[in-house]
Amino acid sequence: MGNLYRFVEPVLLLLLRRNGPSCGYELAAKLPTLALTDASIECAAPYKTLRQLEESGCVVSEWDVGEAGPARRIYRLTPRGEQHLREWIVVLGNMAQSMRRFVRVASNRGPASERARTRPQASIRRKGTTSHV
Repeated sequence: MGNLYRFVEPVLLLLLRRNGPSCGYELAAKLPTLALTDASIECAAPYKTLRQLEESGCVVSEWDVGEAGPARRIYRLTPRGEQHLREWIVVLGNMAQSMRRFVRVASNRGPASERARTRPQASIRRKGTTSHV
């Protein structure tokens, strides 16, 4: 079903923008609330994606070694991450429009299917004969 990790990326960026600095476990727990797919997402996907986002400069992380419990890696959105989220918003908006059009056409409910039903027959000329398509 393609690379579902790509659909995890914008959600993590949005969660960091909305909630501020967060640990991977918190982000993974909130991921289903904004998931862009109904397919199940591997439990490692958010962590792998956060690592990729950090490598590309979209997030930074630091260890929280508080007194209670084990150390946690806290992620924070960078200005580059804010820009990347804005890019995702444009891409996903275009994709949503294309998907609506596809569903409408595939369901024979849209303007494209209506044009196809009412389109005049085209004529093809072949050496002295005319056939209709």
